[in-house]
Amino acid sequence: MALFEHEVVIIGAGPAGMCAAMYAGRSMLNAVVLERGFPGGELLNTEMVEDYPGFERILGAELAQKFHDHAVKFGANIRTGVTVTTLRKRDDGLFETSTDGGEVYLSPTAIITAGGTPVKLGVPGELEYAGKGVSYCAICDGAFFKQQTIAVVGGGDAAVEEADFLTRYAEKVYLIHRRNELRASKLLQKRLFENPKIEMIWDSVVERVEGDEQGLVKSLQLRNVITGAPSQLAATGLFVFIGFRPNTGIIEGHVGHDEMGYLVTDENMQTSIPGLFAAGDLRAQLTRQVTTAVGDATTAAIAVEKYLKALKDGEREPVIQGTGGYTA
Repeated sequence: MALFEHEVVIIGAGPAGMCAAMYAGRSMLNAVVLERGFPGGELLNTEMVEDYPGFERILGAELAQKFHDHAVKFGANIRTGVTVTTLRKRDDGLFETSTDGGEVYLSPTAIITAGGTPVKLGVPGELEYAGKGVSYCAICDGAFFKQQTIAVVGGGDAAVEEADFLTRYAEKVYLIHRRNELRASKLLQKRLFENPKIEMIWDSVVERVEGDEQGLVKSLQLRNVITGAPSQLAATGLFVFIGFRPNTGIIEGHVGHDEMGYLVTDENMQTSIPGLFAAGDLRAQLTRQVTTAVGDATTAAIAVEKYLKALKDGEREPVIQGTGGYTA
């Protein structure tokens, strides 16, 4: 078993993790970022980004590379191909981060930026056309479907809310639900049913996503779950909202969370476990965008620096004091 000691361990190298690493590097902290795949997180599943300040239009993979290069410029130590299995706070106050390779990282603080995972349909063509018509984020990708016919899958608040939102761009939105009634709140349903651009397809599921010669979504194969009858729906976009799972299962012991499992933090991004900070998509908040992820991470990394200073000053229960302004 290999043992490593750092001032902060950052779990996940999506936008939040790389931003936290950049600020940790600027603060001259001994930090390490652990990432099971490639740096970039959900950006790697996003074809084009048009809502990140300073970049009117940039490939998701290109923006991810820029995040990575900027973090490395400030000394970020990003380790890829490392899957964290458990994160726990020991009796001596140190966090013990264990990996599937038998490595253990000890640190007085940790920032969890492991993001979340959209629940997928698991049908043929879904992964093939991800970012090419298949999306899990209406705010991110809705503008790419102006005056087009698209479909949304789901029956809860998220699906209904996003279907309504997508009518700002699309000419026609079909909402596909496997049952004959929605789970969404009555207020959201009322708004949905009053929207002339939205048409319901009840008791149906998507069986296959089909593309055209350019490699973009062109239609969906559906099946009625009552009659078994197949049908084809012409649509250039498919938005899936059947659930989102925050990647918080690695944390041992109780940590404050909301009813959906998202971590609850204070204004400094600190969780209910002192010294454990959270940033990005796994944190309870109004919206989940690249901009909010890096904002969370900026606060978390600066808070970590202040937390560590308080520890070094002998405070048994460190209090993070703000500066009253900002530093460039």
